[in-house]
Amino acid sequence: MSKILVVEDEPAIAFALENDLQTDGYEVALVADGLEAVRRARAEIFDLILLDVMLPNKDGYEVCRELRRGGLRTPIIMLTAKAHEAEKILGLDVGADDYVTKPFSHRELRARIRAFLRRQTQEGEQLVYRFGACELDLIRFELRRGGSRVEATATELKLLAAFLRARGRVLTRDNLLEDVWGSQLNVTDRVVDNHVVALRRIIEDQPAAPRYLISVRGVGYRFDG
Repeated sequence: MSKILVVEDEPAIAFALENDLQTDGYEVALVADGLEAVRRARAEIFDLILLDVMLPNKDGYEVCRELRRGGLRTPIIMLTAKAHEAEKILGLDVGADDYVTKPFSHRELRARIRAFLRRQTQEGEQLVYRFGACELDLIRFELRRGGSRVEATATELKLLAAFLRARGRVLTRDNLLEDVWGSQLNVTDRVVDNHVVALRRIIEDQPAAPRYLISVRGVGYRFDG
């Protein structure tokens, strides 16, 4: 039985989520504020976290950022009434895996939960990737180079993970948008290109002449090495 942490301070929504998820066979833990969410997520093992943005004591962005910095890899789906693209991107940049805007379809949310739990099982076999002097550790969700931790955003780490899972295979910009940003966001190809440039500065000895992250003209990118 998968265990889900629901972080929601509106009692009616929390009750509805708990009821729906328990009906689907999940074990559910309810939390109503950000500080308690961090404590529970660190103290117990959950398969997925549903995280509201507007919370007392510590908002959802802060909760997500703190958990990711502490190495927690549990999938996080953020729930919010805010629909602006910039806020969605912020949620993903601090480490959220998906973003659902209220009011949402409970049927759709349950489908997304199933997809994440299924993906987590399929991708769980390799948690550490190494190339050159670099090491991407998906257990702690951090990048190390020469044994030292490298500063990188959650989106940059997710992008690198997508490349490493597909080593030697060309990924189109659409592939990367779907895998890293999600199909529900109106993110342009230019955003992908900008993040690739930023990632090269982190992992390449000579970013202008990359060894690992190779451009494939007219198609996309390929990770070699």
